[in-house]
Amino acid sequence: MTLTLALSYGGREEIASTFKQLAIKVKNNIISPEKIDQSIINEHLYTQNLPDVDLLIRTSGEKRISNFLLWQIAYAELYFSKVLWPDFNKRHLHKAIINYQKRERRFGKTSEQLLK
Repeated sequence: MTLTLALSYGGREEIASTFKQLAIKVKNNIISPEKIDQSIINEHLYTQNLPDVDLLIRTSGEKRISNFLLWQIAYAELYFSKVLWPDFNKRHLHKAIINYQKRERRFGKTSEQLLK
């Protein structure tokens, strides 16, 4: 299991930084624009050595992602807890994981598409 805490982090900033890096590489003929795909983008993210997010837990009762790991949560399951972060404990985490285990992971597909 990988637990990622992003402090003083912004998803938009990360994506902008990634594209600046790629633009410089294209300008300097290190990479061609045709070669830029999701794996190349992943290699330039701050989280390049981390797996994509499977479960995003949002505390404090807010129902928004707040600029958090925008690229990496494309297929994440979202869990919202009314508990504030400082009070979020092992029992709350266990509840979130149990909830996650009951879900059907479809990665952008419908249930019917998974059966094909």
